[in-house]
Amino acid sequence: MGKVRAAITGVHGWVPEDVLTNADLEKMVDTNDEWIRTRTGIQERRILKEPGTASSDLGARAVRGLLEKTGTSPDEVDFIICATATPDMMFPDTANIIADKVGIKNAFAFEVNAACSGFLTALLTAAKYVEAGMYKKVVVVGADKMSSIVDYTDRSTCILFGDASAAVLLEPVPVEENTGVMDAVMRSDGSGREYLYLKGGGSLHPASHETVDNKWHYIYQDGRPVFKAAVQGMAEAVQEVMARNGLKPSDIDWVVPHQANRRIIEAVANMMDFPLERVMINIHKYGNTTTATIPLCLWEWESQLRKGDNLILTAFGGGFTWGAVWVKWAYDGGK
Repeated sequence: MGKVRAAITGVHGWVPEDVLTNADLEKMVDTNDEWIRTRTGIQERRILKEPGTASSDLGARAVRGLLEKTGTSPDEVDFIICATATPDMMFPDTANIIADKVGIKNAFAFEVNAACSGFLTALLTAAKYVEAGMYKKVVVVGADKMSSIVDYTDRSTCILFGDASAAVLLEPVPVEENTGVMDAVMRSDGSGREYLYLKGGGSLHPASHETVDNKWHYIYQDGRPVFKAAVQGMAEAVQEVMARNGLKPSDIDWVVPHQANRRIIEAVANMMDFPLERVMINIHKYGNTTTATIPLCLWEWESQLRKGDNLILTAFGGGFTWGAVWVKWAYDGGK
């Protein structure tokens, strides 16, 4: 085989059974269904409540389903990347734990943390390994147990997040097929760390009575600057990747945005002149599942995707991190 690209050849998602509705949150904090829906678009989210479970359990279920669905043996997988903002532990690596739980024994595995942009970061990283000829069956999984870092007395953040996982299989295809991961624009700005972060538990503020008492092990977000930066960052990244590839909005079959807030999604679509009927939106069902949102959309819309479809994947996350990836879909979904 000559020059190759990395193509998505399968996708699978998994969400917990337990549902946390807006009505449930009304009993926990000073909020209401109408307020949540009008400001975020979220109606409910899934929560992993099984004792002793973590992000690796979410990821393992998505990966196991992906392998079964694509007829791939765990022994065939030679590389696995897990994107997560909620690792099981500081170390060992969550990707290695997922691999062990699924029975993947012959693979290199590691995780990436770019917050909500993590799946795009992992996808692009994996694609470069495939293009270099190092690996031929690669699993990229986004898995986050956001409920583990949410303060359910903080109404500004507890309404937003849910738990979920989703994974894709990447395989090499000849460049001549004109499918796969085509191009990407990825950016970051560390000055955004003051607006969206989890303060405790790292080397700057190791776990202590002080960090626990001050609730530094829960996510903090200053919504207004994050909203503004997310809309601008995602729109500019999409514009750049489209401009340098000569793509017009009419050339794009689907936009797949990170599901952080429906108003952010609508603002980006409006700036890019994309009709909402060609924008994948499922935030109303799952909330913000961080690294799982984009592959979760691909999983839900898989049956509608056709070989050759142009997809623009775009995300924004804490850090700040953001970007856009142009993917040409490699197979007809639903077959």
